[in-house]
Amino acid sequence: MWSPSDIYEMPFGDWVDFAVKDWLVPNFRPVFQSIRIPVEWVLDGLDGFLNFVPMVVFTVVLVAIAWRAAGRGLAIFSIVSLIFLDLIGVWSETMTTLAMVTTAVFFCALFGVPLGVMAARSDRFLKVLRPVLDVMQTIPPFVYLVPIVMLFGVGTVPGVIATFIFALPPITRLTNLGIRSVREDLVEASYAFGSTPRQVLWEVQIPLAMRTIMAGLNQTLMMSLSMAVIAALIGAGGLGLTVNTGLGRLDVGLATEGGIGIVILAIILDRITQSFAERRSSTSPSLTGILRSFFSSGKPARPAADKQAA
Repeated sequence: MWSPSDIYEMPFGDWVDFAVKDWLVPNFRPVFQSIRIPVEWVLDGLDGFLNFVPMVVFTVVLVAIAWRAAGRGLAIFSIVSLIFLDLIGVWSETMTTLAMVTTAVFFCALFGVPLGVMAARSDRFLKVLRPVLDVMQTIPPFVYLVPIVMLFGVGTVPGVIATFIFALPPITRLTNLGIRSVREDLVEASYAFGSTPRQVLWEVQIPLAMRTIMAGLNQTLMMSLSMAVIAALIGAGGLGLTVNTGLGRLDVGLATEGGIGIVILAIILDRITQSFAERRSSTSPSLTGILRSFFSSGKPARPAADKQAA
């Protein structure tokens, strides 16, 4: 059967190779190298701090947070799991992985939430942003590891940047969804009582969308953890490197140690962030509360800190 490739075969791979190797890398590598600096500062600071803190102190703090956020069950699971990770000899790798994940989630939230807010407030911007997020979320991570290595080099910082690319879409999408899902009567009431667009965003839309935003943060966190093993292929350390080393040596025990560490981190962080999201949603302002504040003061209620300052 005849096909168009019998007449012409497009050298798409050659075009991409030329664009990356012969144009992007020679002309913009210094720019991408400068992007490494803030990521490296945050990552090195967190990694050094977490590995400096004694295991007992870190365990006590995390167990207290787990107890406060999700109750006694998660606290007991956390203390048993952290002691287990120390006993099998992967504590340092666990702290490095936690530093990588925290850094990636921090930068995802730093960029993803504003992008989601902009997308929620502009349909035109959403039309431009959506295909970019589709590509970031669906393209296999192995595809962009090669240009990342060319532009950023190898090591833990490029691994965090690769994780950022993979984990950014969920928090951006769910921030956009959460703000767009806020009831129209609340927004209209806010504007009717003289609120500015900024007041409506910060005092009505974001508080009411916080549960959805936190769900996006939770998904970003889980996707960051899932990238730990892939990021180790370009020199990132932590538990992903333990898994890859076990795979290279066909050492089932070593690979399992790294995998169990990632699973334990995922469970603890997932439960804590979910609990914070549920608690925040239960304290979000209701229609009655917002309207009461409008009628009493003529504008949305200000946070307690602002009231004290006033």
